[in-house]
Amino acid sequence: MMRKMTFSSSQPPSLPPPLPADLPPALADPSQPFPRLIVFDLDYTLWDFWCDTHPSPPLKPAPSHALVTDRHAEPFTYYPSVPRVLLALPHMSAAHRVRLAVASRTNAPPTARDLLKMLHLQTTASSDDGDASASASASASASARKKAGVPMLDVFDAGLEIYPGSKIKHMESLHKRTGVAYEDILFFDDEERNRDTERLGVVMKLVRDGVDWEQVAQGVEEWRRRKKGRA
Repeated sequence: MMRKMTFSSSQPPSLPPPLPADLPPALADPSQPFPRLIVFDLDYTLWDFWCDTHPSPPLKPAPSHALVTDRHAEPFTYYPSVPRVLLALPHMSAAHRVRLAVASRTNAPPTARDLLKMLHLQTTASSDDGDASASASASASASARKKAGVPMLDVFDAGLEIYPGSKIKHMESLHKRTGVAYEDILFFDDEERNRDTERLGVVMKLVRDGVDWEQVAQGVEEWRRRKKGRA
């Protein structure tokens, strides 16, 4: 039986999506060590635009919430692999839940937060999930939630650090809030300059074309290599 996923705020629990059959070997064994906190940049890491440059507010979600449009009707969404990656990562370790966070130095924090609220991660749970004895109204509600997906905002249970400035400050804030040691943090970012976070003990994986399973696997492998070297 699949374990249930829980989210912050008022988001109801839902089942994690099935993992792809072709997962890289580094991610296929849940008994292997895994970071306790995984942090993501936003621009050109989770989506392929700068949220302080490309979208022109106000933003409006599509009915599916799989994309948003700006005042010029230009569409904006996440990289294709992002929904499955973000929904599955919390469940990939048998030893602990993997927490997720955002660290962005954008000059448009309100736009970034609007995007995280409006863009939903579509789930893949089947329509017959759940207790067959549930009431018709509960079933209808669950069906509606599956169609709407999960707001991106809700999966980042370790918090959002979205403001201009050094990513070192972002990491210090996340470390203080969560209590997770720097050595147990893996960070995905598209800018080489943000490797300065590694002075804290964080492991950063440089992302060139957005986050996907291969990028995640490479980051986890590097984190394990360094973790082993510190032992």
